[in-house]
Amino acid sequence: MSNDAPTGPGRPKDLAKREAILEAAKALFLSLGYANTSMDAVAAAAGVSKLTVYSHFTDKQTLFGSAVMATCQNQLPDLLFEYPEGAALEEVLLTIARGFQALISSDEAVKLTRLIMAQGSQDPSLGQYFYEAGPKRVLAGMEALLRGIDQRGLLRIANPLRAAEHFFCLVKGAPDYRLLLGCAAPLASAEAELHVREVVALFIRAFKP
Repeated sequence: MSNDAPTGPGRPKDLAKREAILEAAKALFLSLGYANTSMDAVAAAAGVSKLTVYSHFTDKQTLFGSAVMATCQNQLPDLLFEYPEGAALEEVLLTIARGFQALISSDEAVKLTRLIMAQGSQDPSLGQYFYEAGPKRVLAGMEALLRGIDQRGLLRIANPLRAAEHFFCLVKGAPDYRLLLGCAAPLASAEAELHVREVVALFIRAFKP
């Protein structure tokens, strides 16, 4: 019997294989591109059988979406979109801004964004799938947080989804654009901190009651 026969969902061995598959998939997608990455290659890189890959991820599109989501969750877990009791508004927003800024500035995220943009002309559905798997989830979490902030009366936000979009666009800003173009390096730690503090201050002033 194969060593990677199913051990049952949720068991440590099963979870370890899933993680290995995701890590292998991320590396291959970023180095070879979407079209040139096969499920066979992912299985070989992860050290599992192709059957095991398919048992976790039904097809390449599902695997790609899961790899994107894992990348997002690594830097910006869902927990960050909760409002801790007694926390200061500025600190809650700063924590999210720092996490998001670190995410979009990582070498992995830059390569992934460039991959999606390059593939967009060949397969427009890939961009939509990327949006659904990553950015849309992040926006949904921020929208829910901002709705709660409005209900508490801390800020007055008539359209939480639009405000969430504005927040993340401000964090991305010109530095991210220059980074994606390859004409600038990621912001240094001090520069990044100054940037997110300016963004959060601007956001709070815009929606202050």
